[in-house]
Amino acid sequence: MIKRQDLRIRDPFILVDNENKCYYMYGTTDLEDHCLDARNTFTVYKSYDLESFDDGKVVVDGNKLGFWADRDFWAPEVHFYNGKYYLFGSCIAEGKCRCTQIYVCDTTDGEFKPVSSKARTPENWVCLDGTFYCENGVPYMVFSREWIEVKDGQMWAVQLTDDLSDTVGEPFKLFNASEAKDVTEFGGIEGAYITDGPFMYRENGKLRMLWSSFNEGRYVVLIAESDSIKGKWTHLGSQYDFCGGHGMIFTDFNGKRMISLHSPNTADFERAHFFEF
Repeated sequence: MIKRQDLRIRDPFILVDNENKCYYMYGTTDLEDHCLDARNTFTVYKSYDLESFDDGKVVVDGNKLGFWADRDFWAPEVHFYNGKYYLFGSCIAEGKCRCTQIYVCDTTDGEFKPVSSKARTPENWVCLDGTFYCENGVPYMVFSREWIEVKDGQMWAVQLTDDLSDTVGEPFKLFNASEAKDVTEFGGIEGAYITDGPFMYRENGKLRMLWSSFNEGRYVVLIAESDSIKGKWTHLGSQYDFCGGHGMIFTDFNGKRMISLHSPNTADFERAHFFEF
């Protein structure tokens, strides 16, 4: 078993198994030492209390897939939809843009396979952190368009086909990072603002998005709000005063709504943390 405090992980995503009373944690774990570079696997860790986890099981192995991407397998998250489990994860290869690929499996911890040979973010855009959202029965992917391409990072969405194997129509922009008052320039670079880690949920009749960026060098959790995915987005500010982010929300077995995130945002020291939300 691995204790939570001993497992280096970024972008921890919790899938709750109510039938078996256990939790599955996915995240960026195949990391190189002392940096944010990653290799080419995604692993799931099983727990009954969110403090002790099993040794992990690889659910996406880039070496076995013969897959076009070969590194930086980042930020996996798994969603149950139409009787199957879909994993959304970022990846990259030499000469290719960073993207989000979608994989599918019949179980939470089986061998996930790509739903398509192509990424679901635009081929010539630099993107990451795709997440799943369904509105009025219509599936969408929400994703970040990276600051290294557009400088002022952006959030976009695109409609997906019912089997999530392709897109429908053109992507549409939700907002720019600089629109949020709690976001400041990244790394001292003039005009550079980060969008990172979107996660969609509904509350008080509103659609809300958790996302992350930087405030005076500190990694932060932010909330944006809209009436619908194609509506006008407003920004509600940052949530915590420590350096941590890339959050998502789940309900634990005590009925408490929880946020999962990693903190600190420092290579080698990142750990999963869970707080009532």
